[in-house]
Amino acid sequence: MHATSFLPGLSPVEGKPLTATFDAGRLSSDGGVIVLREIALRLGLAEATTGPLPDKRDPSRVQHAYAEMALARMVMIAAGYEDCDDIDTLRADPAFKIVLGRRPDTGADLMSQPTLSRLENLADWRALTRIGLNLIDLFCRSYVRSPAAIVLDIDDTDDPAHGQQELALFNAPHDCPCFQPIHIFEAMSGKPILSLLRPGKRPSGEEVARVLRHVVRRIRKHWPRVRILVRGDSHYLSPETLDFLEASDCDYILGLAINEKLKEIAAPWLVQCDVRRCPNHRKVRRFHQFQYAAGSWSRSHKVVARIEATDLGTDARFIVTNLSGRGKTLYEKVYCQRGTAENLIKDMKRTTRSDKTACSRWEANQFRLFLHMGAYWLLHGLRRAAPKRSRWRGATLETIRRTFVKIAVRVQEMKGSIKLAFPAAYPHQAMLVTITGAITIGGP
Repeated sequence: MHATSFLPGLSPVEGKPLTATFDAGRLSSDGGVIVLREIALRLGLAEATTGPLPDKRDPSRVQHAYAEMALARMVMIAAGYEDCDDIDTLRADPAFKIVLGRRPDTGADLMSQPTLSRLENLADWRALTRIGLNLIDLFCRSYVRSPAAIVLDIDDTDDPAHGQQELALFNAPHDCPCFQPIHIFEAMSGKPILSLLRPGKRPSGEEVARVLRHVVRRIRKHWPRVRILVRGDSHYLSPETLDFLEASDCDYILGLAINEKLKEIAAPWLVQCDVRRCPNHRKVRRFHQFQYAAGSWSRSHKVVARIEATDLGTDARFIVTNLSGRGKTLYEKVYCQRGTAENLIKDMKRTTRSDKTACSRWEANQFRLFLHMGAYWLLHGLRRAAPKRSRWRGATLETIRRTFVKIAVRVQEMKGSIKLAFPAAYPHQAMLVTITGAITIGGP
């Protein structure tokens, strides 16, 4: 027998010496990735992401399928290992080997970092287009039945560049060279629909309309009768966007940037609100609806004005919509809820580190963004599997990861089975059992 290493010089505890050796067997600090594997298999994430990739390798010499590599990368990201070279320290991890359907002891180790890097640089723009459409199809398949209505929240965020990279531009508001990817989420479920890498500048009206056209048409291919509400801030409002949404029979509620004409219209309302302020009503808010047509619009549209007077002064905000109802309801209960999309983007950026787009080619960075989108799907599926009234439904993805993914596990491969032993002191045993049952029985 070989003697195991030990940690020397540890201080005793209540008179008893401490002995620390490296003979605990096959352990992993990421036992929850086994549950993420079930979500990925039911969604078909790996196949949707790698199906369009051309595989010109000699089949007799292939050791790692593209789908296996993508699955490993997405689960790594979901577990907090967003750097591609983290795979070199996880190749023999028993939990990650199980994720890829390999035996923890006798199964082959995972792929290396160079192998994953070659995968990320494989896609061209045609393959990326098909992957994007596949992910929209995946979103639709994630529903058991067609919903009556969905809400598409569209927004963008800054993604700082890391050198001389394609599509990176200096962005004055963010004060750095960056990309400015567009993200589209379904607001009521929080499910991602599309993450599109693009130059670090404000999107044009033609570009926004083109993106929405692909998304809306693909969704309608699955659900011809679904009502679609598109929601976004003022820089997504353009003549091209309005014309497309009207022609496609979509509902919309979009911010409208203030201009001199709108200031003139709002001036008497601002005065009225300011006059009505008193010691008992330090804040006065009123709503008005009217028809308005900018010079570049093909026709007039309904505009809702939110007028407010406080101790800090008066303020006016405007939205354009084709929804019926009271202006107060449309603004406060419908439009302002687009803040949900900002939280979803924050979840994706902070938890999956979707801004790890350090490749020189934009195609490789777009493929990386799809992988991070897949990692978001995994963590979001874990969160959605929690009971509706539990506190986990409103938890951040970081909380979900720390609670249900970063769990120590002992893995023992026996002759006829593989045993996973989680800590007896794990405080969320019942909830993990409930979530796993919901995933394996009903899907995410």
